[in-house]
Amino acid sequence: MKKIVLGLPKGSLQESTFSMLKKAGFDIKAGSRSYIPIVDDPEIDARLIRAQEMSRYVEQGMLDVGITGYDWIVENNSDVIKVENLVYAKQGLSPVRWVLAVPNESSIQSVKELEGKRVATEAVGLTQNYLAKHGVNAHVEFSWGATEVKTPELVDAIIEITETGSSLRANNLRIVETVLESTTQLIANKTSWKDDWKQKKIAAFALLLKGALSAETLVLIKMNVKKENIEGITSLLPSMHAPTINHLSTDNWLSIESVVEKSVVREIVPPLKKAGAKDIIEIGLNKVVP
Repeated sequence: MKKIVLGLPKGSLQESTFSMLKKAGFDIKAGSRSYIPIVDDPEIDARLIRAQEMSRYVEQGMLDVGITGYDWIVENNSDVIKVENLVYAKQGLSPVRWVLAVPNESSIQSVKELEGKRVATEAVGLTQNYLAKHGVNAHVEFSWGATEVKTPELVDAIIEITETGSSLRANNLRIVETVLESTTQLIANKTSWKDDWKQKKIAAFALLLKGALSAETLVLIKMNVKKENIEGITSLLPSMHAPTINHLSTDNWLSIESVVEKSVVREIVPPLKKAGAKDIIEIGLNKVVP
């Protein structure tokens, strides 16, 4: 049987990735000590790999496809196929940022002021390229973790990843500049991508993932409406294309349903009710494939 080898990120992205895959239709089981998860698709063999290493193994062909951050592709300078941009992170559906941060009391106001200073980071290559781009010569050291607590005693500044900035603020740090904005990426090995069967399998996998991600911000809203109120209701109801309208067995009543943004539901339900909508139901979605 033909198979693809899929790399799944172990660590901060693992929980959100597994949740997204479940909505996409893939049930994955992984023990706390196992690096070989079981996927309920006989055409997929999965491996749990740290996101920091993923792009190297995909580039080398040890994995056909993998999920990692754009930042680690840049850090490893990996030559891979970027199949799909998946905008989600550990805590939400927004990009993450690598930022230059210093203590609140530091006099440093720009990257130029790092000349001759010490900088700690987990992304050494990314940091060195950033400093070189700005013509700055600073000492860059690899940080094994807890990077935020190393200033000001051990280093003058850090370059660290942040999603909300809360950890930086908690450690009395302020952001000076954004070094790189990063999103989660589905990447493929170049040789694997040239294989027709593997490319179709990877593309189908990407479509389902993208559909699950699209559904994160959408819901299905349904209601019953008298015929005489239909125009007023449809004028209030947003939709992806147009609302779906079906006749009920009861004379003069119609059923309307539409896919809408979660954020607008609380705004449109009261006016819909006032315009004559009855039995309004909100339903969560697993996938939306335009």
